Amino acid sequence: MHPIRKKRLTIVLFLLAGLAVAVGLTTYALRQNINLFYDPTQIAAGEAPADVRIRAGGMVEEGSVLRDTESLKVAFRVTDFTESVTVEYVGILPDLFAEGQGIVAMGRLDSEGVFVADQVLAKHDENYMPPEVAYALEKASESRDVVAEATETLTN
Repeated sequence: MHPIRKKRLTIVLFLLAGLAVAVGLTTYALRQNINLFYDPTQIAAGEAPADVRIRAGGMVEEGSVLRDTESLKVAFRVTDFTESVTVEYVGILPDLFAEGQGIVAMGRLDSEGVFVADQVLAKHDENYMPPEVAYALEKASESRDVVAEATETLTN
């Protein structure tokens, strides 16, 4: 092989190896930082991984907010009107956080099935619903309708 061709081939191989390393590192970094969304039905069914940072969302159940009088710890239940999940949070909740409102929380699911949030996001006006929460509520409503129709058919 001619020395010039050999030099070019070596350069091309080093470039390809560098590109492969860069793609591998980028893929690894993106996999570590992804936050997947799970609705309360998926969490209750065990589809959400434990001890992995995820997002969970739904409507805050009426009468479920419990505040610790001596700290900033708050516990509440989030529902998609099919299943509910307990969320624990330590910190100041957003001003727009309220019972019956849609929220998205980021955190980890512990071994007992309690979602330990490190961030809670509330909707920013009365008409806005986070897209993931709206989709989860719509999906839960459709499944409730199917169950209701099947129950009605069986009882008649």
